[in-house]
Amino acid sequence: MTNIEPRPEVQARAVDSLFQIFEEMCDGAVSVDRNARIVWINEKYRALLGIENGDAVLGRDIEEIIPESLMRRVVETGKPVPVDIMQFGQRHFVVSRLPLHGEAGDVIGAIGFVLYDSLDYLKPMISKFERLSSQLSSAEAALAAERRTRYSIASIVGTSRAMGEIKQQARRLAQTASPVLLLGETGTGKELLAQSIHAASDRATRPFVAVNMAAVPETLLESEFFGVAPGAYTGAERRGRKGKFEIATSGTLFLDEIGDLPGQLQAKLLRVLEEQVLEPLGANEPRRIDVRVIAATSQDLPDKIARGAFRKDLYYRLNVLPITIPPLRERSSDIRPLAEFLLDRICAAHGSHTRELAPEALTLLEAYPWPGNVRELRNILEQACLLHDGAAIGRDDVLRLLPEAGQSPAPRPAASGTTLPERVADLERDAILDALRASGGKKSQAARALGIARSTLYEKLEEYQLSEIQT
Repeated sequence: MTNIEPRPEVQARAVDSLFQIFEEMCDGAVSVDRNARIVWINEKYRALLGIENGDAVLGRDIEEIIPESLMRRVVETGKPVPVDIMQFGQRHFVVSRLPLHGEAGDVIGAIGFVLYDSLDYLKPMISKFERLSSQLSSAEAALAAERRTRYSIASIVGTSRAMGEIKQQARRLAQTASPVLLLGETGTGKELLAQSIHAASDRATRPFVAVNMAAVPETLLESEFFGVAPGAYTGAERRGRKGKFEIATSGTLFLDEIGDLPGQLQAKLLRVLEEQVLEPLGANEPRRIDVRVIAATSQDLPDKIARGAFRKDLYYRLNVLPITIPPLRERSSDIRPLAEFLLDRICAAHGSHTRELAPEALTLLEAYPWPGNVRELRNILEQACLLHDGAAIGRDDVLRLLPEAGQSPAPRPAASGTTLPERVADLERDAILDALRASGGKKSQAARALGIARSTLYEKLEEYQLSEIQT
């Protein structure tokens, strides 16, 4: 293979020729030294700027002659500005700025060319740029809309005392930035409550980002949460990828089904919560964040802690401000307003006429235990709307979809008291016993199920002499 020796004189001649051609093609050129002082300006540029005597501007700072010039930045950074639009008086020029290097490779100055003295040449490019910018703005607006909450505290439907207290709690917690832990069975509306807290907070205009632990494969959870640094592993994106924490910056991150978080990520989440810093996968430098975390679970976290499946310190960090949402079967008075609200939304979504519930159908719904809670109620009502064309959903329509609703529950023993206060006391005593049995004697869990404070439960246990009763 023939060796070709380098020919510096050929390269120098090529550079000179290229410069000459470029100067002839462009509408003006100017050069500055390492201090951004003008050392040369051609006739075209002088004519363009209205400068009669070229020697009069030599040695002067470039900004004195061309106030909007960025030549000084090119000299200081050594980085070119290939294409830019520069204003001079009432005119706009399309310009290019390039650094000039000495033999040692250091920046000794810069040269600028006026590519066009009119923007007419760039109209096609500017039009395309504006179109792409418009599309990008629309996409960003759509994405931002997706990350805004759809629900507020006013969206929480229910007339029961328990739901009234939850609304009050939500308003109070919205004024803080501490973590919130939402407890309740699946389908009770934990995400709706999380969105409501965010919407009432000073973070309402910032992103609300939701992650369901159970829906993300365990192998992807770390990158989904904390992001990936550029080139962190083979196949990683060159620019890296933001995790949900960074996307939720200045807003709220909702961690649904937190009980399913794998053990190896629990320690990393705890550090993020305590220090408000995170390290993307493959990164060496931590990044500071400002995110309010709301977690939710339908699992018994204390039980998972006892089994070693959930970190106690993470539980304490999340359980700063807990809210327990009672199941639908414990607040049957909410079924009517919920059903009416859901029917209106279902009919609007399907473009059908408004439906109502016949009294007999409502009675069945109120007596049913609803293991799937509000989610199951919506499912039954939607099926009824799609399968029934009448103005009212009747008893038979409900029974076709929910045959268990027609089964009479086992009768409870009649209260033994004769006066109203005595009968109320007996019912309250039975409710406390039922809650203690259902919780296996765990008083904190029983108090949450009853919708009362633990201190209130202890007072009731003392009042009804239940403290020593085995549950």
